[in-house]
Amino acid sequence: MKIRNQTSGTDFMLVGLFQYGSMNGFLFAAIVFLFLVAVLGNITLVHLIRLDSRLHSPMYLLLSQLSFIDMMHISNTVPKMTTNFLMNTKTITFLGCEIQTFMFQSLGGCEAILLGFMSYDRYVAICHPLRYPVLMSKKICCSLIMCAWSSSAVNSLLHTLYFFQLPFCGSRIINHFFCEVPSLLPLVCQDTSQYEYTVLLTGLVFLLLPFLAILVSYAQVLTVVFQMSLGKGRTKALSTCSSHLIVASLFYITSLCTYTQPHSLHEPAQDKMLAVFYTIVTPLLNPFIYSLRNKDVLAALRRLLG
Repeated sequence: MKIRNQTSGTDFMLVGLFQYGSMNGFLFAAIVFLFLVAVLGNITLVHLIRLDSRLHSPMYLLLSQLSFIDMMHISNTVPKMTTNFLMNTKTITFLGCEIQTFMFQSLGGCEAILLGFMSYDRYVAICHPLRYPVLMSKKICCSLIMCAWSSSAVNSLLHTLYFFQLPFCGSRIINHFFCEVPSLLPLVCQDTSQYEYTVLLTGLVFLLLPFLAILVSYAQVLTVVFQMSLGKGRTKALSTCSSHLIVASLFYITSLCTYTQPHSLHEPAQDKMLAVFYTIVTPLLNPFIYSLRNKDVLAALRRLLG
């Protein structure tokens, strides 16, 4: 009744990730802490790559874009969630929900494509080092980045414009902590089966194809690495590739579970848990996985501090 009384006009209500209580207060504090660490880590990495001329290469240009996306990605969901918790309100306006959905799909799609391009960069650098300056020139790198941003933005715009002109009826309570299409589908009062096929197809194109490309790229990289005569080089490369694969798999698998699963099989609690991984955990881990294991980035950090 309390939630129902807060609803007015065309506003939506976000149930949120946690309710009130001592344990949930601790969870709230933990998420705020993780948010601050993620934003600080990504800002630091972007700042380092911008300032240090030694890091002005295609690999680090792609990495700086990933850090920028992660910073925007986590900032699109956590601040609203924490504000609602602190102010004891769950309201989000129709326009606010529309903007959040558009931003989330744009940033998520761009990150999915960009991770695939980063694996291609490492494949060319290790498997075809002599052709790297040609296959991954700055011009090609910038074209790849533009392709990732433009394709994800256009896809997100089309989905958002179509979805938010559908009729919403009955309850406007979203059983989630932010606005995304799978959590909004139960609020639509017409048959959405055809549109769900479109969501499935989009998920396969933007998530499954880049993930398969990453697996193939790293399989080729590991094949070359295991042919190395130096055991130390093999161990280091294997450690780096495995950490990259773990973080990428975390992002793609959780996203695929959400966007390729039939609407009838969605469970709100499961959707929230999956969303925590691709909206909070992945943006937190990426700057550390891709930078702390990188000698060039650590050297740039020492030069900046020293």
